[in-house]
Amino acid sequence: MTEEQKNILSDYPKLHCPFIRKEFDVNLEDWKKYGHSLQLRSPKAYLVINQINPDYEWVFEDKDTIAVEKLNGSNIKLLTKSGRLITVQNRKNIIDPLQITKGKTFILEGVFQAIGKGYVNSNGEQAGELIGPKVQGNPYKLNNHLWYPFSKTIEHLSYRSFHEHDRTFDNWSDWFKNWLVSRFSSKLGNRDIMAEGVVFYNLKRKSEGKIYRAKLRRDMFDWYYSDKIEIYNYSSKGV
Repeated sequence: MTEEQKNILSDYPKLHCPFIRKEFDVNLEDWKKYGHSLQLRSPKAYLVINQINPDYEWVFEDKDTIAVEKLNGSNIKLLTKSGRLITVQNRKNIIDPLQITKGKTFILEGVFQAIGKGYVNSNGEQAGELIGPKVQGNPYKLNNHLWYPFSKTIEHLSYRSFHEHDRTFDNWSDWFKNWLVSRFSSKLGNRDIMAEGVVFYNLKRKSEGKIYRAKLRRDMFDWYYSDKIEIYNYSSKGV
């Protein structure tokens, strides 16, 4: 095994939705007009319905569950040893931190911005989200790229009012549609930017070796599309 192979990090695991999702056909002509801007690759929408995904009851019932802003960027993992940056990995793609004349140098810009802010530990593996001008259309209107660790999102980007409301499909649909302002952008003084969604964490379940993360995005709800694209036979009940 080569030294590079030794430093390959595991891919960040896929997070599942706490609601069951189903695929619904949409109007073809509407899709041709708006599908690209709404990131619909085919004339179908994969939407949540008001049924809890098996094994995800804890999202709704467990008092230790929290809701944290899901940053809209690109997943990046880092490995450091004794203060040295050993591995930068975008999903399964290794980024050479010494390759500065070509390639995705903006990823390294974001990592070094994070180092300057003290976000990167001296030892160990960290996962986080790269955000900025060349990532996902730059929804946060940043001038520079930044790598933001997931551990920091839990500490600083959680929604404190999450526990004050009933955890129901209708409540969350209204919250995501009208009130899910980006915590990250708010801290920069901009409260006009909506979050992409949330990641639900339950760190007690993590300590017990159980499923402890789930995700829910705004684009999983029908209203995200329905003002521009007709959705056929959608019902939140799934029938």
